[in-house]
Amino acid sequence: MQTKSTFSIPEIHQSFSINKNCFDKERLKSLAYGFIKEGEVYEQEAGSFLLDWLNEKDHIVVQTSGSTGKPKKIKVYKQHMINSAIATGKFFKSEEGTTALLCLPANYIAGKMMLVRAMVLGWKIDLVPPKTNPLDTVYKQYDFCAMVPLQLDNSLNRLHLIKKLIVGGGPVSENLKELVQGFKTKIFETYGMTETVSHIAARRINPKKKDKKDAHYFKALPNITLSIDNRNCLIIKAPQLNEETIVTNDVVELKTYKKFLWKGRHDNVINSGGVKLYPEEIETKLQLLIGHRFFITSIPDDTLGDKVILLIEREYDKIAYLTLQEGIQNLNTLNKYEIPKEIYFIPQFIGTENGKVQRKQTVELAMNSK
Repeated sequence: MQTKSTFSIPEIHQSFSINKNCFDKERLKSLAYGFIKEGEVYEQEAGSFLLDWLNEKDHIVVQTSGSTGKPKKIKVYKQHMINSAIATGKFFKSEEGTTALLCLPANYIAGKMMLVRAMVLGWKIDLVPPKTNPLDTVYKQYDFCAMVPLQLDNSLNRLHLIKKLIVGGGPVSENLKELVQGFKTKIFETYGMTETVSHIAARRINPKKKDKKDAHYFKALPNITLSIDNRNCLIIKAPQLNEETIVTNDVVELKTYKKFLWKGRHDNVINSGGVKLYPEEIETKLQLLIGHRFFITSIPDDTLGDKVILLIEREYDKIAYLTLQEGIQNLNTLNKYEIPKEIYFIPQFIGTENGKVQRKQTVELAMNSK
C-alpha cells in the first residue's frame, strides 16, 4: 500500500482535454475552482472530485450507492483507480485520443472513473448534465460513454452518436436488451461495485450473431481472477484494484476463472416451501409481461415460510391487475413456486439518490398501505 510520504500527485496525460480544452495540473485546478464557484451542480461535483484528485492524499473518499444496504463512505486509493482506468482502456480498446461523454454525476464512482480514464489514458471528454435523456442536447459522435439503464432506455433514438457504451448501476432489463439488438453501437452491461473501483467485468448485450452463444456470461477485465464460495457467491481477487479479496453476496454460475453468469443476490434469496428461489431470475421471466418498473420479493408466511410477492410501480388499476394475473398464470416459463402469491401496486418506489430501488423500504411501504 502506498503511504502519503511516497505518493505523488498523478500525472495528467498530454492528450487529455475537457470540453475541448487541454489542461495541465495547475490549469485543471483553476478549472475545478471555476466549476465549484460558478458551475451548475454537475460541474460543481466534477470540480470537487478534480480537486480531490489533484491533492497530495493517496486516496479519495467515495460514497457507496446504498442499493444493497446502508450507504457508507469508503476509502479508495488513487493508484487503484489508475489501474482500473488502464484495465478498462485495454478491455474496450479505448486508448489515447478516445472521445468520451460524461453524463453521470461525478459524486459516485462511475462518474469519477470516467474523469480518471480521461486523465490517465488521454481521452478528450465532454461534460453534460446527468439527465435521464442525456443525448437530447448532444450533436456530435463520441467513441465512449457510460450510462445507467434508464438513460439508455431514453436515448435509443440518438444512440448512433455513441460508438461504445457501458451500462451499469443496475441490471439491464430483457425488454431493453431486445430493443437494442441490431444497433451499431457496441453496448456492454457491466458488473462491479464501489469497492472494486467501478466495473470488473462486462458482457456485450447486442452481440453479432456469431458471438451470441456466450453473450450472457460476464467476462472479467485484465488482472482479475474469479472463484466462488460454498454459497455459490462470487469471490473477486483483483490486487490492482483492492488489496483484499472481495467476497460478494452475488450468486453466480462460474464457467471459468474469468467468466460467470449472474443469478441474483444471496440476501434476496426466497425459501418458499423449502425451495430456494432467486427473485432476479423470476424478474427476468416476467420482464416482457410487465411494462412498468417492478420487483419480486417475499413476506413471511405460516405455511410456506416465505411467500413470493410482486410489487409494481404504478397506480392500482383493476383491469390491469386481472390482465396481469391471467398473463402470469399462463406464463409457461414460471414453475409453480415462482408464481407470485400476491401483487401490490405502489405509486412510487423508494429509491436511492442515484435511482436504485430500495427493496426493503418499498416492501415496508406496501405492507403499511394495505
